[in-house]
Amino acid sequence: MACGSLCFQTRFPRFVVGVSASATSSPFSRRALAGGRRATAPPMPPLNPKDPFLSKLASVATASPDALALTPAELDSPPYLDLFDSPKLMATPAQVERSVSYNEHRPRKPPPDLPSLLLHGRIVYIGMPLVPAVTELVIAELMYLQWMDPKQPIYLYINSTGTTRDDGETVGMETEGFAIYDAMMQLKNEIQTVAVGAAIGQACLLLSAGKKGRRFMMPHAKAMIQQPRVPSSGQMPASDVLIRAKEVITNRDTLVKLLSKHTGNPVEKVSKVMQRPFYMDAIKAQEFGVIDKILWRGQEKVMNEAASPEDWDRRAGIKVVDGM
Repeated sequence: MACGSLCFQTRFPRFVVGVSASATSSPFSRRALAGGRRATAPPMPPLNPKDPFLSKLASVATASPDALALTPAELDSPPYLDLFDSPKLMATPAQVERSVSYNEHRPRKPPPDLPSLLLHGRIVYIGMPLVPAVTELVIAELMYLQWMDPKQPIYLYINSTGTTRDDGETVGMETEGFAIYDAMMQLKNEIQTVAVGAAIGQACLLLSAGKKGRRFMMPHAKAMIQQPRVPSSGQMPASDVLIRAKEVITNRDTLVKLLSKHTGNPVEKVSKVMQRPFYMDAIKAQEFGVIDKILWRGQEKVMNEAASPEDWDRRAGIKVVDGM
């Protein structure tokens, strides 16, 4: 086919399609080109189907990748959280023009894989227990984002059970959480923390260690602090078990002091509530000083007008017995 003076090429990962100005004028050619684009869409990387945040972000990235490339000029809340509630993904041209910032280390378009897409939004996502591989990746991402821009904030999204699994079994040493904490304290950037699921044990410490006034929690997220657990001793001698127990007590005291520092509570109060697992919903976490703000979506008025559980019991004539 002869190609006129105007000729375009649309490049895909595996082949090149040549399109001439005359060829694209016919409806059949346009339909064929559109079909070729759909057939060569790059596949998304595998995701954890149980993680609602990553699943939602992946679906939006597939449907409208350009929307995730835009960073608002002024952020009232951490990025990408509006995808849960707001169906509007594209800004107006004027907002796009004002919101695009340029950096020599920053790509012009969203990276192709989801972890890079999060990193592009300056988001470090902890979605697993704190094991050595997770600690290594998180610290590397924090250092990389500081190298990219030491003045822009870093957003630490947390959905982790800390150094234990959800059934309470120890999977990592307490030093994994302390390593991430020390890296956060050494960075020049402002670090904003967000609990998007669970923040348990060491993960709760990381949540509270964000910048004061910029520690957030989703309405139905949970936080919990507890004493560190002794790892499985197996066939270890009794003397070695005693050494491990002393180290766990040392880590517990360190965790209590750090939580007291970031929540503003006395050491005695933190130590007392940590004697048993202490669960906190978003409201209790805010009262305890773990977070500063709950990321409601227009529900503040509803929650303020809602009666407390004690008021509901009193109105229903239910008498609460002490110790129940």
